[in-house]
Amino acid sequence: MRLASWRELWKLARSADVTIEVLDIRDPLSTRSKRLEEMIEVLGKRLLLVLNKSDLVPREVAEGWKKYFEGRGYKAMYISATSRLGTKMLREWIKASAESRPFTVLVAGYPKVGKSSIINALRGRKGAPTSPVPGSFGYTRGVQLIKVEEGFYMIDTPGIIPVEGGWPEAVIRGMAPEEIKDPVPAAMALIERSLRYNPSALRDAYGIQETDPYRALEVIALKRGWRYRSTGEPLVEEAARAVIRDYHTARLYFYVPPP
Repeated sequence: MRLASWRELWKLARSADVTIEVLDIRDPLSTRSKRLEEMIEVLGKRLLLVLNKSDLVPREVAEGWKKYFEGRGYKAMYISATSRLGTKMLREWIKASAESRPFTVLVAGYPKVGKSSIINALRGRKGAPTSPVPGSFGYTRGVQLIKVEEGFYMIDTPGIIPVEGGWPEAVIRGMAPEEIKDPVPAAMALIERSLRYNPSALRDAYGIQETDPYRALEVIALKRGWRYRSTGEPLVEEAARAVIRDYHTARLYFYVPPP
């Protein structure tokens, strides 16, 4: 997986007319980059926060997050790129924000917040590669300039080095699940968070009633037949990677409500 450096992002943001920061509406604060926002402010560029995956939360939650960011001086809107919800409004906002043509829009954000899906939705046809899990086939590997329509271009970046993200976002979005050396702590944190905001998350995803994160990983491993050959003990590392994948694909379902 290749992530953009801050030097690259500075150059791209400086060359773009408008920057879209894409956030995962299930947990916007953990997928937000204040460093990127400060960079855009220094450059004097227009910034729009796009809360993606709004089909995964109730509408009042999406409205709440929109008002939260607007109350702090940001322009914000929520969309679902995969469901084409709000993409027309996004397109019109971008056009209205551009002072002249041709213009370029930088699309930036952490891995797997849906940057490429937004570009595809705006184009109205397949253009930028997409994938649900970091590091899997289709994952954006370099900077691409994509034509949306005549005079309207978007820069698709491979994301930002996720050092700012809250735990465990900083780990699970920075590399493929298979590449995480020790996925168990991150998966346990995901389970704790899921049960905090959705007490039935494990039951709905895996049909289990466990509330202890480590024990939950053991049960998931045993249900799927994942054991160490030498000892027969549950292979919790593989279960942890499955939990991380299931969060990316929304099988492990929860969302953080707005403050």
